[in-house]
Amino acid sequence: MCFGWVPILNPGNVLDYFSERSNPFYDRTCNNEVVKMQRLTLEHLNQMVGVEYILLHAQEPILYIIRKQQRQSPTQVIPMADYYIIAGVVYQAPDLGTVISSRVLSAVHGIQSAFDEAMSYCRYHPSKGYWWHFKDQEEREKSKPKSKKKEEPSSVFQRHRVDTLLLDLRSKFPPTFYQVHVTLSLPITFEVKKEPEPPAEAVKQEEREPATKSSAPAPPSKPPPEKRARLQ
Repeated sequence: MCFGWVPILNPGNVLDYFSERSNPFYDRTCNNEVVKMQRLTLEHLNQMVGVEYILLHAQEPILYIIRKQQRQSPTQVIPMADYYIIAGVVYQAPDLGTVISSRVLSAVHGIQSAFDEAMSYCRYHPSKGYWWHFKDQEEREKSKPKSKKKEEPSSVFQRHRVDTLLLDLRSKFPPTFYQVHVTLSLPITFEVKKEPEPPAEAVKQEEREPATKSSAPAPPSKPPPEKRARLQ
């Protein structure tokens, strides 16, 4: 586009600026070209049928909105596209379906990226179950002093699974209870009586008496009986 138009753009000449040959959005077969060649005013567009361009909105001196529409009668038109001029540059405005599709696609892409990022931190182990493993956690673990961790006999995941299996087995195979009669006997106690120890003087006296008895002469022993011959 020719930037020499920018200082002098106004609602009266913006359509002439839009019809420049350098504008790729302008259709040379429109009714505006017919009116221009016949040197008629833009009011004659209402009496024609076909494609035309009109100034829809103007916010001087920077914003102008131009609409392309299909005229079928003086009172009936079908909008085809909208264009806006900002600081002398022509842009095509997207339609509502394109805007919604672009916004939905951006939102879905962001959600999908978030899910992919979250799945990269998810971990699973049969003995531990699921847990989250973040990069910040690795840095914190490296900075912390290493300490020996006591291995737990079982995790919460294992205990929950084992309890579920045990309840399932108990419901399928209920336990049977037997009555056992047990006779209890009274314990037998034994009493051990200790005799009182004799005094030390009595023990010394008893030791003296055997000594005196051993000093006395022993009585003479009797000779063995004689053997006699047996009469037949």
